[in-house]
Amino acid sequence: MPAAADSAGRAGFVPISPHLVPPTLFARRKHWAERFGIAPVLPMSRAEMDALGWDSCDVILVTGDAYVDHPSFGMALVGRLLESQGFRVGIIAQPDWRSAEPFRVLGRPTVMWGVTAGNMDSMVNRYTADRRLRHDDAYTPDGAGGQRPDRAVIVYAQRCREAFPDVPLVVGGIEASLRRIAHYDYWSDKVRRSIVLDAKADLLVYGNGERAIVEIAHRLAAGQAPEEIADLRGTAFVRASGTTPPDFTEIDSREIDTPGPLAPPMDPYADTTAGAGCAPEAGPSGTVPVPSPALIAPASLRPRKGDRARTVIRLPDFEAVVADPVLYAHASRLLHVESNPGNARALVQRHGDRDVWLNPPPLPLSTPELDRLYELPYTRRPHPRYGEAKIPAYDMIRFSITIMRGCFGGCTFCSITEHEGRVIQNRSETSVLREIAQVRDTVPGFTGVISDIGGPTANMYRLACKSPAVEAACRLPSCVYPQICPNLGTDHAPLIELYRRARAVPGVKKVLVASGVRYDLAATSPAYVRELATHHVGGYLKIAPEHTESGPLSKMLKPGIGTFEKFKRLFNEASEKAGKKQYLIPYFIASHPGTTDRDMLALAQWLKRNRYRADQVQTFLPSPMATATAMYHTGRNPLRKLRRDGEIVPVAKGAKTRRLHKAFLRYHDPANWPLLRQALRQMGRADLIGNGPDQLVPLRQPAAGAGSDRAKLAGAASRGSTFRTQHVRPTRPATRPR
Repeated sequence: MPAAADSAGRAGFVPISPHLVPPTLFARRKHWAERFGIAPVLPMSRAEMDALGWDSCDVILVTGDAYVDHPSFGMALVGRLLESQGFRVGIIAQPDWRSAEPFRVLGRPTVMWGVTAGNMDSMVNRYTADRRLRHDDAYTPDGAGGQRPDRAVIVYAQRCREAFPDVPLVVGGIEASLRRIAHYDYWSDKVRRSIVLDAKADLLVYGNGERAIVEIAHRLAAGQAPEEIADLRGTAFVRASGTTPPDFTEIDSREIDTPGPLAPPMDPYADTTAGAGCAPEAGPSGTVPVPSPALIAPASLRPRKGDRARTVIRLPDFEAVVADPVLYAHASRLLHVESNPGNARALVQRHGDRDVWLNPPPLPLSTPELDRLYELPYTRRPHPRYGEAKIPAYDMIRFSITIMRGCFGGCTFCSITEHEGRVIQNRSETSVLREIAQVRDTVPGFTGVISDIGGPTANMYRLACKSPAVEAACRLPSCVYPQICPNLGTDHAPLIELYRRARAVPGVKKVLVASGVRYDLAATSPAYVRELATHHVGGYLKIAPEHTESGPLSKMLKPGIGTFEKFKRLFNEASEKAGKKQYLIPYFIASHPGTTDRDMLALAQWLKRNRYRADQVQTFLPSPMATATAMYHTGRNPLRKLRRDGEIVPVAKGAKTRRLHKAFLRYHDPANWPLLRQALRQMGRADLIGNGPDQLVPLRQPAAGAGSDRAKLAGAASRGSTFRTQHVRPTRPATRPR
């Protein structure tokens, strides 16, 4: 049957079966330019191209990061992958975006542009959670700030179009991936349309994009027009509205997960004074009583058997989600429900007179594919043009080893699951050991210490659903909340064996685990905790309980604090048995949706009881497309079926409230005491003001300039501090403990 085509020329819609095993990532016949061989480094100048004998590049990758030829840097990985397919790949790193001229430095690409903001979203990279401009950038030589624009994907794409308007343009990376549909933008405080429209891109690649980018490059090189490429998983594109192929069944998302009638027009005579409206009243503790989240997808959301490949779900239009917060939360819910590559259906969302079409997520890479991808001929160091300049993100990861991808934790504030998926993709032991030997033999400055062996999480290596059929059918957002799923295998034995073999590599003195440990999983394996504490901790271990109270934890999909305390007990016992003084560094989030002032007070009291002092803390930053961001924007809970009279999520949006929540985490800092005293009195908890061991802040403020008195008072606020949290930069870019 010929592929259907629409009036815009978009064609090629063919069934996408999640049960088909895809051809291997490296199965394609190589492009003719393979004859030029492997480049020592991917060129960044015409002189380097001339030295390689190239008259042009087939693909030019534009990135907001400095070019480090290491698989932890996305453009290096994509560039080396395309090179392995026979393409000549050049890189334009951190170009001056104020004109198109820097985008012409390598000439016209013969196949396509590939554009990314880099390893981090450019807005997250450039601004704090308080929307203050950062003055440094870990992905830039010498950490200099200001080397990339706001919304870098859009800006770079515009300059590429100005430089060579006829060249197909593909955008990808985390910034594009998390903006693939209409999304709330924290920095402008509004809902923005899909980035594929604003960037005027031919295609957007989301998630782990290796399969899609290889296929796109080969098809474009063979002469296929970009508008004809419509059947690839993990891609999004634009088509004329109302042109769904006739052999597809289109389902309105509101028919299968009805959010209730549209909000009625506002009554100009309605009482808008405090207390009017339908929000539930606060209980005696000051918290809003809410039902626990219903995390099981209703039967209506489960796809009918056999028709997934020809089904598309129409989300509420861009204009509708802008106008109606409930429909925004509904669209967010459907996007996340349709995220399992085993059962996801295509999604479409109208923006004016155009549709943004999202194909289902990419299929995970197999272990042999991931091995080969990570063993491509990277130099594992920055491009020579940077000379002796230090690139902080490279310094963090140059002696680290990635052993897996993905995360099935489903934390609602985190973009790892949304970008890399829930299915864990593992490298083989043999491949990991070869890379350790390569680091030992080739990376300058190696002293025998592997700084990290992990990934998005340290201990999900080779953990998976016990049943492939269950895994393919599952639509739950997390495999470990509210409890660890009985279908999830939690055997840490393969990881323990990998650790043992890694530290036995000749020339390796120590192998550290600096990726965040998922402590609820670790607590199921005392043997793993013993191995970790005995051999792989360098004094401190990062852990992320995030909070102590059920309100915010239920919105994060994080386990209760009791699970952390169980892990802490196992860790301390193992450390003591090993004869080591080692400490946990717990991370907490202030102002996460679902958090009240009283929740933060309870957390502060827990911190003091347990003698923790947080030097630096994190305030919730609503990143694009995250479920927690939908809660922040709408005040609704997309983890459950949406109802207009349903659960209202407490959200801390005002600057004063966010400052207060952060101050509770740093209750020991004298600078926060005036704010905390005022808040405690307003909350009816003046009994917590004083110098007693059970009180939170002292009664009096230290005199100006009384440094020693100030220090004594700070000590009194957290008397007997045995464990002291400190800020530790992550050892792998864009990750934090899980």
